[in-house]
Amino acid sequence: MEYEVRYYFSKNKLNEIISLLSSKKELKMKNRCYEKTMQFDHPCEDMSFYSKEVDGRFRVRVTKDSSVSKCKISWKRRLPITTLTKVNKEEEIELNIKEEEYDNLMFLITNVLKMKLIESYERYRTLFINDDIEISIDEYPFGIAVEIENKSKDKNPEDVVLKWVKILNLDIKKAYRLSWDDKYSELCKEQNIEQFNNVTFDLPMPEIME
Repeated sequence: MEYEVRYYFSKNKLNEIISLLSSKKELKMKNRCYEKTMQFDHPCEDMSFYSKEVDGRFRVRVTKDSSVSKCKISWKRRLPITTLTKVNKEEEIELNIKEEEYDNLMFLITNVLKMKLIESYERYRTLFINDDIEISIDEYPFGIAVEIENKSKDKNPEDVVLKWVKILNLDIKKAYRLSWDDKYSELCKEQNIEQFNNVTFDLPMPEIME
């Protein structure tokens, strides 16, 4: 089970957020990475991951920085209990594969399993971590997301997340309870901007406003 909360900010808040997290001596800052994530659906419509009954995302993600290139397969699903408490509780399963196996993976997904590419997005991610918490700054084409996720193995996961919400002077009531694609869709509708299935930095995008 994954325990996390997420907040969205305008792009002009990036340096302020990085400075705030950098000031926390108990956190270690990792390299800024580029990520591309592709989300696939089940080949049979009556078993769609995007149905209300399932509400899941099957993802393939490539992560790159100046020295490392990684690939990950993941499954993430909202549960009936996800928003019952202040901290999101979601099902998440991850599998790391060698980056050089990416082409074979994509062949199996598209040509053998016949899964359908539904949407994709790119972003830059910077992590701040310790044994208890992982805080990510995600630079999307439409704005900034800050995600606070429990990593402790022996502490109450909700308490860990809420502790860091307080340390960062955030309001738990203002956490965004849905996913990136929900936020992107909302912004497009609000600002009357065309919505794309593949969200990239070179396309016209809505923006999160303060």
